[in-house]
Order: sequence, then structure tokens, then C-alpha cells
Amino acid sequence: MTQDHFQTAEHDHSHDDHAHEAPAHHSLKNGLGPWIKGWVFTTNHKDIGTLYLLFSLLMLFVGGGMALLIRLELFEPGMQFFDPNFYNMLVTVHGLVMIFGVIMPAFVGLANWMVPMMIGAPDMALPRLNNWSFWILPFAFSLLIMSLFLPGSGPNFGWTMYAPLSTQYGPPSTDYLIVAIHLMGISSVLGAINIIATITNLRAPGMGWMQMPLFVWTWFITAFLLIGAMPVLAGVVTMVLFDRHFGTSFFNAAGGGDPIMFQHLFWFFGHPEVYIMILPAFGIVSEVIPTFSRKKLFGYHFMVAAVAAIAFLSYIVWGHHMFTAGMAVGTQLYFMYVTMLIAVPTGIKVFNWVATMWRGSLTFETPMLFAVAFVILFTIGGFSGLMLAIVPADYQYQDTYFVVAHFHYVLVAGALLSIFSAIYYWLPKWSGRYYNETLGKWHFWLTVIGINVTFFPMHFLGLAGMPRRIADYAIQFTEFNMMATVGAFILGFAQLIFLYNLIRTLAGKGIQADGRVWEGSHGLEWTIDSPAPYHSFSTPPAIQTISGEVHGRYEE
Repeated sequence: MTQDHFQTAEHDHSHDDHAHEAPAHHSLKNGLGPWIKGWVFTTNHKDIGTLYLLFSLLMLFVGGGMALLIRLELFEPGMQFFDPNFYNMLVTVHGLVMIFGVIMPAFVGLANWMVPMMIGAPDMALPRLNNWSFWILPFAFSLLIMSLFLPGSGPNFGWTMYAPLSTQYGPPSTDYLIVAIHLMGISSVLGAINIIATITNLRAPGMGWMQMPLFVWTWFITAFLLIGAMPVLAGVVTMVLFDRHFGTSFFNAAGGGDPIMFQHLFWFFGHPEVYIMILPAFGIVSEVIPTFSRKKLFGYHFMVAAVAAIAFLSYIVWGHHMFTAGMAVGTQLYFMYVTMLIAVPTGIKVFNWVATMWRGSLTFETPMLFAVAFVILFTIGGFSGLMLAIVPADYQYQDTYFVVAHFHYVLVAGALLSIFSAIYYWLPKWSGRYYNETLGKWHFWLTVIGINVTFFPMHFLGLAGMPRRIADYAIQFTEFNMMATVGAFILGFAQLIFLYNLIRTLAGKGIQADGRVWEGSHGLEWTIDSPAPYHSFSTPPAIQTISGEVHGRYEE
């Protein structure tokens, strides 16, 4: 068994030398000096992970609020609340906030918290860089959200920023958006470099590459995707800036440029970006399902290989976003085949999760519910992706609500559900308290019902021909839009339950958790106390492999 099962003889004593020198400050209370100074200057990986997660939570309500305004406008035909330009601003900023402000920071926060603990490291490899990576983000999003209120209109061309809408016709506030994207990109690249350095150099002695937990593997590979993709986005928005202010014609046909080149460059970033937002989710689900199945992960080596294969293929499929943009038939065929090829490693992962659960001793606590829902709903998103991959069919689906349904099944029913699963799974380790299981289940069921009532009707709207990004629509689309709006408000309400449960747990209301937290849990992070002490491993845990099984013991 070469997967991440680390066993300790004892769970009841303090595992941290630091705990004997000073009070064991838990990270959520921040061990540094004065409160504000402590949070601003902290270099502790747990503090920075907490900051990322809190920032993501704040942005979830900002971006989710925008989504509810969009759905409110679309409840029935006609213009109800906003003018079409403001509607377009909401669509643009909602997309950017949810991708760069919710999904990515949440995954980076989970990596900051858990990767050092899972590999037996004392901290991240580059702690000061880690602090900087986070503190860039609030400034970036202040600029982005401020752009909505600037004179002349906020960004109103959709989150993909297609030229010439962003170059020739974009409002002055577009420049703020471009600077914000640069800052987000710097933050992501610095975070990725830090994660690679940490995993490469700070693993506990005896932990080989094939003994790493799958969450660590998925983040290691995701970090390379970030380093490859984000500079491309930085380049393309810089070209937009030059077209707007410095007389270049990169994307202006009148000056010898080509607006289609914008699409190629944007999607060369955009497709790896999709996998940046889903590979860490695969890692989370690969930790949660074995724990609540009380079995080791089925086919660990194949799972690692599948993640690597998905990452490689993600770089060579960008053209499937552009089948209707005037592409040669041979090029269309190439992009169609490699896009369908991605279904193979993804299918391996789904098969292995199901095989892990097969004949396991399953229990359905909240993290497991979210993980199982992820597997089912993400697979639906994958199937609609296969439909979109088929060129002749894509001519029908392109720029309709079918595409909106597809990527929301991947990113909401996929990435967001996995983040909820991770938070419920590790929250007792972070806070030392169990969350309220009843509230957790209410959050789960309302979220899953809300997601399906919101996004499933969009498949039918798209197949019936309703275009994306329109503020008003023909009367025959009314019923499905009404359903989607009701679902969106159910989904939004469910997150208030989550927020209440989170605050209640962090305030110390839940049952005390021991070091192991879950009966089926395995891995180094469960060998230290709950709440995790401010410094997890002041000396590296000793790991040895005995007859193929990995054992770890962390002594005082």
C-alpha cells in the first residue's frame, strides 16, 4: 500500500515541542503580537491559509449577490430592475469574482493550511513570499469592484474580455480591470512557486513521491499549470492595454491585427485555468472518500497518472472554445479528438472513487455527502462537456445557455462542492470543535437542490436556443428562467446556514474534537492535536516503509 496511510501509536499527547515552550496558540486566534499587526505581517502558513479562506468566503457573498441580481432580472421577460449595460457589468464582474476571488483563493487557502501538515513540513518554503501572495489580493479586488462605480460605466464586455469589445469599445474603467488581473496573476504565480518549493524540498524524511497524499499531488501539478497559464493572461491583457492607449493594433483588423488572435491567447490561458479550478477538487475528494469508506484509495498510482495526463492535455485543447470562430476543418477535428481524450483520465478518476466506495464501510457525514454529490454532479458537467466537444453539435450549443449550464455544473457542482467538503472535513482539525452535523446536512441538501434547480433547466434553455448574456428574452423561455431564479435563491439561502454553522463552530460551540477527528482518517495531519498547534512539526516526523506500507510516528 503506497498511499498516504500514516499511523501513530498515540493520539492523546501533545505532539509539538513548541507547545511546551509557550501556550499553544492555535492559528485561528493568531499567535503573533497586536491583533491587526499580527494578521498583516504573519508568515505562518495556517494564518495565511485562514486569510485566504476568509477572503474567499467574503467574495462568495459578493459574487453570489451579483448572481442573485442577474437571476432577479431574468425572472421574467422585459427589463425589470436594471438597464442592459448594468446587467452586462454584473455578468462581467460576477464571473471574474467567482473564478479569481472565490474558487482559486479557497483552494490556495486549503493548500496553505494542509500541504505542510500533510507532508510533515514546519511551514511553507517561502513564508514571506506567502504573506505577500495573499495581501496582493485585497488590493486587486478593490480595484476590480471599484471599476463598477467609475464614471462612464464599469467593464461591460463579459469576463472573457473579447476584443474589440474591450479594446475599441471598452469604457475607461477597463484599465482598472486590467491592473486588477495583473495583481491576481502575480499572487497566483507566487503562490504556485511556493507550493512547488514546499512539496519538493520540505517533505518529511522517508516520504517519497509515491507516498504523498493525493491532495498534495493535485496541488503540485496545479501549481505548474498556474505558472504556465497566468503569464499568458498577463500578456493578453497587456496587449489590450497597448491597443487601448499606445496605438498598437494587435486585435484591430484595420491596423493589420486580428480579434481572433485574442480568442486564441485568452483560451490558451483559459483552458488550463479550468483545470486549475478542478484538480485540487479531485485531490480533496480523493482524501474524503477513503476516510468515510474506511478503505484506502483504489488505484492510487493510476490516480496520480490521470491528474498528470489531464494537466498535459489541458494545454492542447483550447480551440474547442472557438469552433464557430472560423477554424479550418482539420483544426476542428484535432481539437475535437483531444478534447474527447480528456474524458479518459477523468473517467479513470470517477471509476476509482466509485471503486473506493464499493464494499466499503460507508458513513455519510457532511464531508462525504458533498464528496459523493461532487462525483455525481461533476460527471454530469463532464458529459455536457463531451457534447460541446463534438464540432457539428457545438454549432447548436455555442453561446447558448447550454454552455452556461455546463460550466456551472463543473465549477459550482464541482469545485465549490469540493471546497465545502474540504471545509467540513478539516474544520475540526483547524478549530478543535466539530461543526453542527444537522446544520451541515441542511446546508448540503439545500445547496444540492438549489444547484440542480438553478442550472439543470439552463440545458433546456440552451437547446431551445436562448443566447447567453442577454438581459431580456423571448416569452417562450419564461418558465425555465423562473425555475432557475427560484433555485438560485434556495442556493443563496443555503450559504447563510453554512455561514452560521461556521461562526458557531469557530466560537467554540461544537463538541471537542480529538487529534484523529474521523474514525477512518489517515495521514500525518491527523497525528497532531486538534486544534492544530501554531507550529505543527518543529521536528520532522519519522516515516518508514515496512513491507510496502507507510508508517509515521511523531514523537514529543
